[in-house]
Amino acid sequence: MIARPATWRSLSEAGLDPDGIMSSVRAALAEDLRYGPDVTSAATTARAGIRTADVVAREAGVLAGLPVALAVLECSGVPQEAVEPLRSDGSRVRAGEAVLRVRAPLREVLGAERTLLNYLTHACGIATTTRAWVDAVDGTGCVIRDTRKTLPGLRQLQKYAVRCGGGANHRMGLGDAALIKDNHIAAAGGVGPAIAAVRATAPSLPLEVECDTLEQVGEALAAGADLILCDNMTAAQLRAAVRLGGGLPGARFEASGGLRLETARQVAETGVHYLAVGSLTHSSRALDIGLDVR
Repeated sequence: MIARPATWRSLSEAGLDPDGIMSSVRAALAEDLRYGPDVTSAATTARAGIRTADVVAREAGVLAGLPVALAVLECSGVPQEAVEPLRSDGSRVRAGEAVLRVRAPLREVLGAERTLLNYLTHACGIATTTRAWVDAVDGTGCVIRDTRKTLPGLRQLQKYAVRCGGGANHRMGLGDAALIKDNHIAAAGGVGPAIAAVRATAPSLPLEVECDTLEQVGEALAAGADLILCDNMTAAQLRAAVRLGGGLPGARFEASGGLRLETARQVAETGVHYLAVGSLTHSSRALDIGLDVR
């Protein structure tokens, strides 16, 4: 199924690839139907006709994933005019608050229910966790960023949810930015040679270098790295790394590894520009959301 114009537009405006999302949604729905039709809904809704159902937040959090929810309903045969978003992605929602209303044949709505909620609860959980990190460093100028530690096939949605929570995205894949890590350094024979090799191959790409020591930070800065990823460094080491780059225009620093929400502000106050938080996408708890038929 090709996304209808309104669904395509809502996905595109969210920075999501409509074709990729529709493919993911179709695969998700197929998981429920691979063993046969939805006999439960067919049997119990024969006389139900058109009913109203609300998607309701069971707990407070940050909303994310509505365009994908609309795509699920479309692929399930629910007409666009039957769906009414009540809140927008990125907004904070209260427990008991309805975020989406559907008035449509109940069989189609119930067939879509679990897939729709799977996407929403996961995305909202990531957005809610991200917002907690963003709030923790508020006023420091430090930006919360995600990583590529995403579930296979869900990177678009997960990184979109990070944006809904007020965070920023690191690279989406291996080709939109270069990140030299420890194994690359070992393969190239050092920080300097690794940077030179990447610059020669892809001179226009942003380049970040992972450094485990202050010595490596100095080498990376001397070789002209755009961004230094300080891996598992203490607050004192982070401050020292930032001082090393103080005289270099454009030198930027990212803290990564072992970060905790309770100490996020302390790390941000060392002067680093970014906190790279892999747990946003690989460990966020789903937000409790349900669907209530009236």
